[in-house]
Amino acid sequence: MQRYFILGLVLACCAGLPPTAHAQAPAAPAPAVAATGSLTGTVLDSLKREAVPYATVVLLPPAPDDKPITGVAADDKGRFTLSKLTPGPARLRVSYVGYGTQTRAVTITAGATDAGTFQLPVAGTALGEAVVIGTKPVVEIRPDRMVYNADQDATNAGGTAADVLRKAPLLAVDGDGNVKMRGSSNFKVLVNNRPSPTLASNLAEALKGIPAEQIKSVEIITTPPAKYDGEGTAGIINIVLKKGVDQGLNGRVNGSGGNRNSNVGASLNFKKGKVGFTSSGGTGGWYGPSESARTRLGKLDGQLDGSTLTQNGAGNYGGRWYYGTVGLDYDLSEKQTLSLAASLNTYNGHNYSNLLNNFVSPSRPQDNSLFTRTTNSLFSGFNGELTGTYTKTFAQPRREWSMLGQYAENSGTFGYDFDQYNNSIVNLETNRANYRERSRGRTPGSETTFQTDLTQPLGEKQTFETGLKAIWRRTGSVADIDGLTLGQRPDFVRLPGRSTNFNYDQNVQAAYATYTLKATKKLSVSVGSRLERTALAADFRSSDTSFVRSYLSLLPTGNAQYAFSDNNSLRLAYSRRITRPYIDYLNPFVDRSDPLSVVFGNPALDPELTDSYELSFNTNGKAGSLNIAASMRRTDNAIESVRQLAADAGIANAAPGVTAQTYANVAANADYQLNFYGSAKPAKGWDISGGPDVQYIVRRSPALGIERRGFTAGLNLNTSYKLPKGFMLQGFLYSSLRSPDLQGRGAANLYYQMGAKKTFLKDKADVVLNIATPFNNTWRYRSTLDTPDFSERQDNISFQRCYRFSFSYRFGQEQQSKRRKSVSNDDVKSSGSKQGG
Repeated sequence: MQRYFILGLVLACCAGLPPTAHAQAPAAPAPAVAATGSLTGTVLDSLKREAVPYATVVLLPPAPDDKPITGVAADDKGRFTLSKLTPGPARLRVSYVGYGTQTRAVTITAGATDAGTFQLPVAGTALGEAVVIGTKPVVEIRPDRMVYNADQDATNAGGTAADVLRKAPLLAVDGDGNVKMRGSSNFKVLVNNRPSPTLASNLAEALKGIPAEQIKSVEIITTPPAKYDGEGTAGIINIVLKKGVDQGLNGRVNGSGGNRNSNVGASLNFKKGKVGFTSSGGTGGWYGPSESARTRLGKLDGQLDGSTLTQNGAGNYGGRWYYGTVGLDYDLSEKQTLSLAASLNTYNGHNYSNLLNNFVSPSRPQDNSLFTRTTNSLFSGFNGELTGTYTKTFAQPRREWSMLGQYAENSGTFGYDFDQYNNSIVNLETNRANYRERSRGRTPGSETTFQTDLTQPLGEKQTFETGLKAIWRRTGSVADIDGLTLGQRPDFVRLPGRSTNFNYDQNVQAAYATYTLKATKKLSVSVGSRLERTALAADFRSSDTSFVRSYLSLLPTGNAQYAFSDNNSLRLAYSRRITRPYIDYLNPFVDRSDPLSVVFGNPALDPELTDSYELSFNTNGKAGSLNIAASMRRTDNAIESVRQLAADAGIANAAPGVTAQTYANVAANADYQLNFYGSAKPAKGWDISGGPDVQYIVRRSPALGIERRGFTAGLNLNTSYKLPKGFMLQGFLYSSLRSPDLQGRGAANLYYQMGAKKTFLKDKADVVLNIATPFNNTWRYRSTLDTPDFSERQDNISFQRCYRFSFSYRFGQEQQSKRRKSVSNDDVKSSGSKQGG
């Protein structure tokens, strides 16, 4: 049935395609008019030879008159078209914030004229003798997204993707690597516009496996258009990796070491004739201490009953990652390109903890318990992807067709071993453990994706985009648990009631269409919609149950932008997004590695639908840029993490005081937010960017009888200062207040970092020293929880003070290649530190 559904979408989409130019009936002869000319061209970065999206293009009369005749903004690929022009001599002036301005004399003919390529120098670049003394801005504000240029931030050297995301606008990363976008964990992360199943299944750990040296920029898209998958209510984070070159052989070697992580890596690239090749690889590790504390007060009929649980833990964590990519581009002809890309990402690690547990109940002294428990949690992940792309452009400007396919094999393992010593405040010999337990599990999975997209201009002011996509996703979970009780048996025995074995298939087919109109010189409008069909099938072998279901989702989008001038614009956007639960939300396996807090998924979860509205004002000038955005998101039937007593959650043989955490569609949420983000150059060589955001949050759950509301706020600042002789100083700060959650309040955050960079060997080598939070060794992430059965305070102590020394060397010609198209499976939600919640 799915194949017939896809075929139907193809036929429907193709039937709705606009006629091409050669299929139109020839128009009757008309008298010539004066304004018959047009100019087209492309705007590129002069150093990296890559597109400068949304550059401002102004048509001027011949010198010395500088009064503009007309103007237009380039598209996201740096291409522009000016139409209905009067033939004769003129000038084109091209500019964009962070770049120098370029003016060129042109002659407008009675027909179409190609003005060629404008190569803008980066602001502060001395073209004489090709000596670069300037760089791109760290943060760029574009009409539809914010871009954090990570390769311009010296403090990223030797770090990981988590360090990079921590500094991007509108994002926050806590000490455990959990990411939030505008205060929400419900977003999607793409790599080069395509998904990584590893990121979807375990974001916090997977980000540690992407070295910062491989990241060119991070794009934050708060209201994605219909061409993107409908998942991710807060928006999309697109991590853009560095590519290869246009010509010559070039590469890079780098290494870093510090008290929290270390890595080594290299890349090698070349392009000759029609063939381009890129490759990169590396390995690294992370390590450090950990501490935690928990205090839980029991309740009876809503009042404190005197029972108290205290837990104090200390331990360490560590792991290693391996990363590799290879890409091949082949130009079949001037207008046809074939690309193949493969990537491999693996990681493995552990979290070791020593926990002291004390539960005291005055009313039920028989339930008192005192013990220590040593736990070693293990995990690993594997993600291999193969992507093929065919792209065809046409003589008609802006017309493009592409086909994309991807196969991804992704799997992971998880497990734990613990030894528990009753009535003891210290660990004893292993053979004296009162109870021992071990668990091993795996999550096999694969994804197959097909996608086709068409961009069809309808004249010079209208564009129609359409496409089809299908994802076949296979995953599951298999886990066994063995236990050993002192004095009962000589060896571990299988606990059959605790095992799990289930398969889960999630197949998504989608069609989208978007119409864009340049209504006037100042007003442009875009409307679109995406129709998605989701088919689910689950087989729970351990309980001999299964289910099959499917549903349709219509997801409209729209935006309008009004340009008051070349540098000032107002944008209004709307989108509806869907959130489908991923395996970590659905997995019914009961994780008992924490003795008094078990965790399990809910296979009966329904998807969320979120409506997002945003009004933003953008201004750019020589002194800097400013973005002010007011937004509102409303989600009904929201998936929330829910805590309750384990006995009330149906956990068999649950001891008193044990709680259970799962997920349920129990809330209606609303988020009202005001963001300010700007950049400025207070003095020569000094750049500063950042700004505050304020959010008012409403959480309602009639099912739980809860309504919580309140304010939270955050601040993001990034600054750099260039010194003579290749030195640079850079600093970063992020802080946020506590936020209201459905059953409590989240933690506040503070993180700051400073670094110094020296460039030498004719700008081919860098050494960087970074220091994070030098004035406080730790930060206490404190969260609270309040339910009818208990109230709780939990502290996770993050050891944030760290230093890192990095070295990198570049050889050959380093220029940017064309960007490959790629699939974007940004359509699933995952939990906790695994990207979601």
